[in-house]
Amino acid sequence: MSLDSLDPQVEALRAQRASAGTRPLYEMTLEEARAADLAAIRADSGTPLPVHEVTDVLIPGPDGPLPGRVYRPAGDGPLPVLVYLFGGGWTLGTIDTCDAICRALTDAVGCITVSVGYRLAPEHRFPAAVEDSYAGLTWAAEQSGRPGPLHAADPGRIAVGGDSAGGNLSAAVTLLARDRQGPRPAAQLLVYPNTDRHADTPSRRENTDPAFFNDRSVTWYWDHYLDRPEDAGNPLASPLRAKDLSGLPPALVITAEYDPLRDEGEQYAARLRDDGVPVTLTRYPGMIHGFFAMAGTLDAGRRAQEEAARFLRTAFAAKDTHTEGETS
Repeated sequence: MSLDSLDPQVEALRAQRASAGTRPLYEMTLEEARAADLAAIRADSGTPLPVHEVTDVLIPGPDGPLPGRVYRPAGDGPLPVLVYLFGGGWTLGTIDTCDAICRALTDAVGCITVSVGYRLAPEHRFPAAVEDSYAGLTWAAEQSGRPGPLHAADPGRIAVGGDSAGGNLSAAVTLLARDRQGPRPAAQLLVYPNTDRHADTPSRRENTDPAFFNDRSVTWYWDHYLDRPEDAGNPLASPLRAKDLSGLPPALVITAEYDPLRDEGEQYAARLRDDGVPVTLTRYPGMIHGFFAMAGTLDAGRRAQEEAARFLRTAFAAKDTHTEGETS
C-alpha cells in the first residue's frame, strides 16, 4: 500500500520509530508488550488534564472484583456518564492506558467517566472481557445517584465507548444490553473497532507496515483472545456478524485511513445505518490505528477526541430529562 498520503506528523513518528529500532509488539513477550504499550501511550498522549476528582474503585465482576476508575468534573449534577473501555487487543492495557483519554473526555463533555479494568487474554479468553465490560455498565447504572463516587450521576444518561478492542467491547455491550434488557446506553462511541475476526478487506490486506499496527498485529491479538474457532462467529466477538443491529443506541464510528481495521469499522457503521441506528462515520485521512490515544503527538488525535466530545454532548442533551421537564 502506498504511504504517500501519510500525515506529516505520522511520517515523523514512523521515522522516529525506525531510528529507535522499535520492535513490533507481536515480536515481544506478553510482559514486554504490555509494558511497551503503556509506555508508548503515556509518551504520545500528552500531559494528563486535571479533573475535579478521580477515584479508584472496585467493580463487582462475574468472577471477582475488577479495578475501575471514576473521573468527575466540577458540578453538582445530575451529570451524564461515559463507561469507557480501553484498547489493547484484549491482551494489553489497563485503566492507566486510557487515563489521558478519560480525563480529556470528562473535561470536554462535562460527564462522569468510568473506566473498567476488564480481564485480559490469553489468561482470560472470550467472553471474559465482554462480561466484565457489561458488568461495568450495569454497575455504573446501579450506582448512579447513590452515595459514593457516582452520587452526582444521572442513571438515565449513560453512554459506552472505547478504542480498538475497547470499541469492539462497546459494540458487544450494546448488544448484550439490548438482548438482556439491561441498562440501555444513550450512545456508543466506537473508535476504530474490531468487528469481524474473519474480515477479508482491502485495509486488512494492504496495511502491512511493521512500523505501525498492521494485519499481523490483528491476527496476533485475535489469537490471544478467542478460545475456540467457533467463537469467531459469535456476534459478541464479531459484532458485524450479528443478524440484527436494530434498537441499538446512536453511534459515532471513527476510523483511520492507514488502519487494517478501517474497512470493518466502516462496514459496521453501514450495517448500523441499514438497521435504523443513527450513525456518524468519520475517517481521518493520513492517520494510523491508535491515533485517538496520541493527542499529545498527533493533532488529528486531539481533533478526534473533540469530535467524540461533541457527539457525546449532543447524545446526552437529547436524553436530558431535567431539561425536557423544564421545557415541557
